[in-house]
Amino acid sequence: MTEARVDFSSLQHRLRRMTGRDPNESHRAATPLELLFDLTFVVAFGLAADQLAHLLAEGHFLAGVSGFVFAMVAVTWAWMNCTWFASAYDTDDWVSRVATMIQMVGVLILALGLPAMFHSIDAGEPLHNDVMVAGYVVIRLALVTQWLRAARHDPSRRRTSLASASVISLAQVGWISLLFLRTTPLGVLLTVIVIVVILDFVGPWFVERRVGGIPWHAHHLAERYGLLIIIALGESIFGTIASVSAIVEHEGWSSEAIIVIIAGTALTFGMWWTYFIVPAGLILHRFRQRALVLGYSHMLLFTSIAATGAGLHVAAYSIEGEARISETAAVLTVVIPVLVFVLVVFALYSYLVAALDPFHAGLILGTVALLALSVVLVGVGVSMGVSLLITAAAPLVVVIGYETLGYRHEQAALQRAFAGAQSE
Repeated sequence: MTEARVDFSSLQHRLRRMTGRDPNESHRAATPLELLFDLTFVVAFGLAADQLAHLLAEGHFLAGVSGFVFAMVAVTWAWMNCTWFASAYDTDDWVSRVATMIQMVGVLILALGLPAMFHSIDAGEPLHNDVMVAGYVVIRLALVTQWLRAARHDPSRRRTSLASASVISLAQVGWISLLFLRTTPLGVLLTVIVIVVILDFVGPWFVERRVGGIPWHAHHLAERYGLLIIIALGESIFGTIASVSAIVEHEGWSSEAIIVIIAGTALTFGMWWTYFIVPAGLILHRFRQRALVLGYSHMLLFTSIAATGAGLHVAAYSIEGEARISETAAVLTVVIPVLVFVLVVFALYSYLVAALDPFHAGLILGTVALLALSVVLVGVGVSMGVSLLITAAAPLVVVIGYETLGYRHEQAALQRAFAGAQSE
């Protein structure tokens, strides 16, 4: 019996044709290069959450929230643009690796521009996003180059690649032009912003639906989103450590410190468990047209998770006596993003399976009730640690509900959805 011949050609990362990956490829998983790329977003999420926590602790709610939303949309949109392309055209040759490195540099430049942007909003000055735009230019120059390369190597999708490169380029020109329009009347500025936002965010949908799609891999894409969710959850771990450190520094190790450790860890774990209840890869493999909504909804998920970590850091400021807001307000900085996260997960699940489940209403009500209780308790004098522990129990309502009865509802919903797809 002769042994099967082993192909060692992949050991050298020589130049390869970018013809697109097989969207039905088995065992497709995130690559080490993609994981390295994601590490730059740890920095971006951390800087954005730190700025949000500082402003919230000072009571500058509008500036903090608006700056944070702007930052997270910019950061996650950059990640999504690069990730979708890589899911379809990952050749892993030296050109793709260098392009990824350039994109990583762009992400770090973007992240370094976040503090100045937050400060300008807080000070009521014109938006200082020059460094952020510079980071985007670096990211998108590399990405457009990759799209043009795909257009050359993959004739069957040439129109799609060229359209994608054009949309990205035009949107970036629009963002750059805003740097020179700061002194123009507000009406003109807002009009240009609306046009650029529509071009940037609706452009990919138009290309996918009207020009043609690219061979992205459903399970790979779902895994990539899940991995960045885990990175965002790291902010909750960091916020937990900050809160516990504040307690230990002021009071030494106590029952309160232990409660906060349990609360922060349980909250992070509960959000992780809740998110991965949704079998996104399985659904996208059958219903590829639902991928864009899944992608856009993740911007809310990433934002709410990172905001939860920032809220835990605000709790640390409150414990240290450095916050200028009440303990009730500090707890709300955790409660509100947790509520947003849970609601978006339920909405996303309902969209993906194209059905509404009355059982979910009970889970949502239970979650809201515990979140409201945590706010009420801290308002009547219960310790911050106990209040956070009640907050942490809120996602566990979803987890327990799913593991006891909900999984049957999900199984039935998936069977109906897949049966309906087969009959069409």
